[in-house]
Amino acid sequence: VYLRAVEVTDLDNCVRWVNDEEVTKHLLVGLWPISRLAEQAWIERNARGENPNDRSLSVCTLADDRHIGMCGLHRIDWPARTAELGIMIGEKELWGQGYGTDAVGALLRLAFDRLNLRKVRLGVFGFNTRAIRCYEKCGFVQEGLMREQDYKDGRYVDEVVMSAWAPGCAPHDRQPAADR
Repeated sequence: VYLRAVEVTDLDNCVRWVNDEEVTKHLLVGLWPISRLAEQAWIERNARGENPNDRSLSVCTLADDRHIGMCGLHRIDWPARTAELGIMIGEKELWGQGYGTDAVGALLRLAFDRLNLRKVRLGVFGFNTRAIRCYEKCGFVQEGLMREQDYKDGRYVDEVVMSAWAPGCAPHDRQPAADR
């Protein structure tokens, strides 16, 4: 896959995805239907790059230039050099084929190599084992567990907190202060 800027032409796909309960089952969105107008406003804000601390990108296939999902870096803290990752592969027939893993890898390269971030974190529902495996393949490690943190489908669910570090930036990569 490759990542590109969000375009107004992404609107139809995004409206379809955010209103599909199967797609949003693993996301914190989807509590109620999202109107075309609201999604258009979100896309236009992203296309204009209004918030430098929150950037979304479109996920597209290299083979046929097909728009298949969205991803982004959110709550970017430039002084701390950290951000929160979000991803959605909206085309259900492509789930489980490595597109999400490729997109996460591309987003981490952008975060670490181009934006000079040192840490990217995320939260994932504990029942989303497929996503947890994807994140682990991309270098994320579990940092914590927030028990019954979120409410989804009529029940409280755990949220797994994970992070990935830029090479040489993880605490275990650095020498203790006494050794410097």
